[in-house]
Amino acid sequence: MLVEISQIKTNKRVRKNLGDLEPLKDSLRRYGLLNPITLTKDYYLIAGQRRLESARQLGWTTIDAVMVDTKDPVTLLEMELEENTQRNNFTEFELLEGYKQLERLKNPGFWLRIWNAIKAFFKRIFRKR
Repeated sequence: MLVEISQIKTNKRVRKNLGDLEPLKDSLRRYGLLNPITLTKDYYLIAGQRRLESARQLGWTTIDAVMVDTKDPVTLLEMELEENTQRNNFTEFELLEGYKQLERLKNPGFWLRIWNAIKAFFKRIFRKR
């Protein structure tokens, strides 16, 4: 659900250093918010501090959020920690393969460009009919 950023409250957080937000802000500009932040029903931030701060710096007034119905401080802290520890980064091999695929998609070979041009030509012809 969309939430007014001005309504969001942050208590004392485990993460003290948000790090460099520029790459995240660039991602938000390009693709939007891919993963919503997490809030309690009374708008306290549980997870997504870097996303929230990046959105604020970009001048966003609303942000997509998931609301959680709990006030138990143990559960809230567990959720904050879980959100920041249960990630599995790509291996170097996976990352390299992903960038190779991206490069092929962005810069297809000569024959693939020809084939795509032929397909586009025939699509235009058949749409006009």
